[in-house]
Amino acid sequence: MPYTDITSLPTAPSRARPSTFAAEGDAFLAALATFVTEVNASGTYIDGVGTAADTDAATASTAATNAANSAAAAAGSAATTNAVAWSSGASFTAGNLVYSTVDFKTYRAITTHSGETTDPSSDATNWVDQGGISGLTASTAEINKLDGATVTTAEINYNDVTTLGLTEASKTVTADSNGVVTFDNGIYEEYTAVTSSSNASTINLRDGTNFSHVLTENTTFTFSNPAASGKVSSFTLKLVQDSSASGYAVTFPSSVDWPAATAPTLTATASAVDYFVFITHDGGTTYYGFTAGQALG
Repeated sequence: MPYTDITSLPTAPSRARPSTFAAEGDAFLAALATFVTEVNASGTYIDGVGTAADTDAATASTAATNAANSAAAAAGSAATTNAVAWSSGASFTAGNLVYSTVDFKTYRAITTHSGETTDPSSDATNWVDQGGISGLTASTAEINKLDGATVTTAEINYNDVTTLGLTEASKTVTADSNGVVTFDNGIYEEYTAVTSSSNASTINLRDGTNFSHVLTENTTFTFSNPAASGKVSSFTLKLVQDSSASGYAVTFPSSVDWPAATAPTLTATASAVDYFVFITHDGGTTYYGFTAGQALG
């Protein structure tokens, strides 16, 4: 807000001027209200200026800190340019830059020396630490892979797995050196209900491994998206007759190989449950079909 000028007060009344005392007194008293308002406004203005000054000072301090950090980073970057791997017993001139193969930090020689066999990370007599991250072996390209990453510390810690290949609570699932995954606890799987339309129904193996179907018509099944040849896809199929005991029939794909080459006959009673299991390891060329149970009620 702009600064408000304070209006000068009128002449104060004086007993030395009895003829004008009353008029001057009335005018003086009337002006006091405006005077108070203007003084208060000035106080508010001054307080605001002080707050702004504090804010500007804090901003300037932060900027100075950032500038100092940037300067330090730039100095560190400049200091590590052209550093070579330290070599035991080699000759070095004061000012030479090397990096330690022990902690991978950069060091500057502070003496001219030769024949030393102590790594710079343990030789404060001849070397001074130029900064860096102890133990860092990642390349610039590897570090830049994190550029733009939005992961949190908690999300990164999901990868803190004690034993590769063995599942842990709230951790990433990993495989061991043989590519084997061991599930230390139970496994929950999707249970997918499929329907039919125009006497056709599709079991999409990308949707799960456990399926159910309540018959509403005679239905021909298609099995889609099995694993590639050399991998296994297996699934269960629960078939339920309708509550009216309509005795609907199903036709399975011709690729299904049943025991004794004979497809099962569905239970025809009301709400009867028949359960089947199918396995393929050749990309769906052949599905081996098994009856797990029939007339289960």
